[in-house]
Amino acid sequence: MDRSTRIRRVSQVNEFDLIDTITSGLPVPDFVALGIGDDAAVVDLSGSQVVACTDMLIEGRHFRKAWSSAEDIGHRVAAANLADLVAMGAAPLALMVAMAIPVETETGWAADVIDGVQAEADLLGAAVIGGDTNSTDGPIVISATALGDMRGRNPIRRSGARPGDQVALVGRQGWAAAGLTVLSRGFRSPRVLVDALRRPNVPYEAGIAAAAAGATSMIDVSDGLLADLGHIADASGVGIDIESDALRVDEPLKDTAVAFTMDPLSWVLTGGEDHSLAATFPGDASLPESFYRIGRVIGDKVGVTVDGNEPRGARGWRHFGP
Repeated sequence: MDRSTRIRRVSQVNEFDLIDTITSGLPVPDFVALGIGDDAAVVDLSGSQVVACTDMLIEGRHFRKAWSSAEDIGHRVAAANLADLVAMGAAPLALMVAMAIPVETETGWAADVIDGVQAEADLLGAAVIGGDTNSTDGPIVISATALGDMRGRNPIRRSGARPGDQVALVGRQGWAAAGLTVLSRGFRSPRVLVDALRRPNVPYEAGIAAAAAGATSMIDVSDGLLADLGHIADASGVGIDIESDALRVDEPLKDTAVAFTMDPLSWVLTGGEDHSLAATFPGDASLPESFYRIGRVIGDKVGVTVDGNEPRGARGWRHFGP
């Protein structure tokens, strides 16, 4: 896209010109029978189970343009959806992206969002195959729907954890929450933590590996480890006890916590947006590569404890309510 095209305002082009601008050059995988340009896309999955999910980012609530580039935001909205797919054990295939943006937005900014979405999808061989655009007088809203293929496997549900299972985690945990703390206090470093918030480093391949290894339940940690393991506990009707000594508190978290006089474990336990994967496995099973044990499933009352005790304070992000 040349410079003159990128700096045009959305108000200067019609909807279809904008769609052509932001989708030009996107790949069309073999499974896409009909791509962008009709009323809907058509995918050919040869009778396999399709997994679908949707996630939304809202300006001022989930991202700030002062903190993140348009491409960063695209990576984040893609990661939020793709992580949900792999947490079911599905292989991601395609994304559809809808954007509501003010008319004074430059078309190049919108194109960069889609570039970020596709760049994240490229990590898994997935593709953007459609979506929608609209104008808004309010904050920018970006929503994506992702499609995945179970490839003959059964989906890994939240309701499969059983007493005696081991609880395991894979991926960075607490980094994005620490990055948010850094930015909220007016700083821009440590850069590794700020970048972790801007662009998650999702352990995508671990989701498929966990499914193949016989995971009994699994979840994408987007709202906080305590909160999301709570969803597994509720759905499975079990208790989950996390062993704090087993949790990895990485050096950037420790160093930053000292500077801010905070407990780094709070980021690990309650921070979201890293999109690590938490899963349960039979007690005698070998864990897939990169997973590490952080606790156990127990038959006591339903809920999540830490070292046998009820955790105090917030357990993670709450979309609604106090």
